[in-house]
Amino acid sequence: MGVAEQEAGAAGGGGPARGRPRSEAVERAIIEGVMKLLEEGIPLADISIERVARIAGVGKATIYRRWSGREALFCDVLRTAEPPDPELPGVSMREDLIILLESLRQQGLVNRSSAIMHNVHAQMKSSPKLWKVYHSAVIEPRRRRTFDVLRRGQLNGELRADVDVELANDLFVGPMLVRAVVRPDAELEEGLPERIVDTVLAGLGPAAS
Repeated sequence: MGVAEQEAGAAGGGGPARGRPRSEAVERAIIEGVMKLLEEGIPLADISIERVARIAGVGKATIYRRWSGREALFCDVLRTAEPPDPELPGVSMREDLIILLESLRQQGLVNRSSAIMHNVHAQMKSSPKLWKVYHSAVIEPRRRRTFDVLRRGQLNGELRADVDVELANDLFVGPMLVRAVVRPDAELEEGLPERIVDTVLAGLGPAAS
């Protein structure tokens, strides 16, 4: 059964009258449709909802039921192409920070190895509206997650209580982002997250008694 038939079956008398569940197959077809257009070298600015609907074999209304517009759809496409956000054990601030930075390292490796994703990120930054949506939907939640880890570290004594957690976040994350984004020639070697975390903690950790 194709995507269009799945839509028709879900909308017909055999399906629930209200609150139709989201179809993973339909969403996958839409996201894969966008990726296909990107693989063909189509710029983001030229990818319309109508064009995505045609290549995915769905109606425009199907897309708008799931995403508010192009920007929200593109954000989900990017998140699908990136490694998923990691689960955090929550036992040690240091361990959680290393896991978070390792996730950033892996994202950097993906962007370097994929010419498509590198190109998409470059285009996204030239689109203020899309960048705003991506920042709100992806970057800010990740920042808040790191803030929570740092505050927990302050409570359990791993981080000084007088440290500004927003500044501390930049100190931990900044070196990885510089290597992954600003310096594409720099290595993203294994063990880099531990080196960054331990170097920063040497200055921000509690004073030795």
